[in-house]
Amino acid sequence: MNTMKIIKVTRNYQITIPVEIRDKLGIKEGDYLKVGLEGNKIVIVKLEQKRKTIKLGKSLDVEEIEESIERGMKECMR
Repeated sequence: MNTMKIIKVTRNYQITIPVEIRDKLGIKEGDYLKVGLEGNKIVIVKLEQKRKTIKLGKSLDVEEIEESIERGMKECMR
């Protein structure tokens, strides 16, 4: 990548991803990113969130919905 940007780490160890990079990768508020190390480099990868839909043929209560959401989030994080 030849268009490196300089950013500052805040006192809470947060960074802001430059708008050009956010736009190019389609990163929006609430998206999940995977962070890791490759040698002495920090690597940030946008996770693709694939939402699954299912037809159950029955009504779900709030607890069942929350459990399904939790399972789905864990699948997205793999």
